Amino acid sequence: MADSRFFPNQGPFSLAQLSALAPVEIWCAGQMLVGKDLESAMEQMVYDVAPLDRAEEKHISFIDNPKYQDLFSHSKAGFCFTRSKLIEKAPPNTLLLVTADPYRHYALTAQKFYPHKVAHASISPHAIIDSSAKIGANCTIEAGVVIGAHVEIGDNCIISANAVIADGVSIGHHTHIGANASISHSIIGSNVIIHRGVNIGQDGFGFAMGRAGHVKVPQLGRVVIEDDVEIGAGTCIDRGSGPDTLIGQGSKIDNLVQIGHNVHIGKSCVITAQVGIAGSTRLGDSVVLGGQAGLSGHIKIASGAKVAAKSGVIADIPAGASYGGYPAVPIIDWHRQSVVLAKLTKRKPNPTEAS
Repeated sequence: MADSRFFPNQGPFSLAQLSALAPVEIWCAGQMLVGKDLESAMEQMVYDVAPLDRAEEKHISFIDNPKYQDLFSHSKAGFCFTRSKLIEKAPPNTLLLVTADPYRHYALTAQKFYPHKVAHASISPHAIIDSSAKIGANCTIEAGVVIGAHVEIGDNCIISANAVIADGVSIGHHTHIGANASISHSIIGSNVIIHRGVNIGQDGFGFAMGRAGHVKVPQLGRVVIEDDVEIGAGTCIDRGSGPDTLIGQGSKIDNLVQIGHNVHIGKSCVITAQVGIAGSTRLGDSVVLGGQAGLSGHIKIASGAKVAAKSGVIADIPAGASYGGYPAVPIIDWHRQSVVLAKLTKRKPNPTEAS
């Protein structure tokens, strides 16, 4: 269970309160509850969220993947989000909250028990803030923060310890900048989460290369981060060389990702850990990149495309396609290649070939 020193529980909540977060049907022992049975169930109290194997009678859990249906069948959870096709696998006394998207419902429920911690608005006397900076209402600025000239920060923002916000940066409302983050040459929207140690707006990697030496090309663009973006710890996002580097609304970026200059990332993309995206590459909306995938520069990954982990992408990918391998090819071709290679490595040598 969550350690109360770090995650204070805001419960308990009635099943009625939790089911109001999103529409669900309430089932028990293979029957959907209605009338007085439903009213009685809705009055029951839920005290915490928990995984299936650790949940007890007063806890709520979820199952979304049929792979875990055996664990589900033996769970002691009193309440559980599930899909309709798994109802028959449920323990007989568990109250089921049946939905098409159990994981999303569980996430909303966990947020209710453990909402994002809101700091008490205060500005540390140990922060260094230029007199020309504009700080919105109810902001928290912790010790060691440096805020440069003409910075604009919206209402209800949190700037954590030792973060550096360089001259001219603009930050929207309800945005959280993590400890030791460094931000320059950037326009950042509202409801953005930037985790610890992120670097945004530094020079892009641009040189006129030659035998006489490599001449640095001035990087004169910005980084534009739209609303509702989350950026994981240790990620680096270079500013544009002339055009801007853009991170679209609602995109989620994992830890240790490198995004080169002039890259455009569409809305609601998911980029997992250790991905590298070279300069001037463009991603459409809702693109998913698996961990350690590498994308070369000046290519286009169309909306809805997916790239498998550790893939090397050197050419455009069409909308909705799934690619994998190195170099990346349509996922079915990659699987075929893997099967053929496995067969070749297991083939017994022909005696005539050995001679």
